[in-house]
Amino acid sequence: MTLSEFEKKVNIKFNDKDLLKQAFIHRSYINENPKINLHHNERLEFLGDAVLELITTEFLFNKYKDHNEGDLTAYRSALVNTITLSEVANELSFNDLILLSKGEAKDVSRARSSILADAYEAFIGALYIDGGYEKVKEFITKTLLVKTDAIVRNGAYKDPKSLVQEKSQEKFGVTPSYRVVSESGPDHDKLFIISIHFGDEKIAEGDGKSKQEAETNAAKNALIKKGWSK
Repeated sequence: MTLSEFEKKVNIKFNDKDLLKQAFIHRSYINENPKINLHHNERLEFLGDAVLELITTEFLFNKYKDHNEGDLTAYRSALVNTITLSEVANELSFNDLILLSKGEAKDVSRARSSILADAYEAFIGALYIDGGYEKVKEFITKTLLVKTDAIVRNGAYKDPKSLVQEKSQEKFGVTPSYRVVSESGPDHDKLFIISIHFGDEKIAEGDGKSKQEAETNAAKNALIKKGWSK
């Protein structure tokens, strides 16, 4: 997909085409292509992050008038986290547009999810500069905030460990347990793999730089495997 085709897909026409292109330039691409006349997208991401938080907060504040700030914060976190933003970016074909180094282009791991989420925020920053507040608000509403009802209805805003415990107790009458599968790497760069079990049944595994992160990812994978994440 070209940038022109992307503009047609989202029904947005940029006045500054270089600004649009910059939103999709990853730092690694600059390192391999130093003669390019544009910067990477991290400054735009910084701006877009703030714009995204404001518009999402405003939307939730107006939509859920009887909910307290704790609920609204949880809903916002579920909407603007890396997982949700990368899913939206995928739906918009950002993978076809992001300019990466050859090494980064081969990576399909969690790092790619982070790159996609960052690009979504960078695009928001670029659109805010080029089109203004109302234009970017319309884009965020159509692409991201439409997921709000499903996230709230299904409890996807809850901490994955809390949600998987709630679901496993409801469905099977058991409390999940976590076990360390492996631990590798030097002290400053550990990688933990942890499994989650319902009784004696192993449900899923997750990895992370800490045990807590690995347990959270194991819980997320268990929710996906059981079909409880939708």
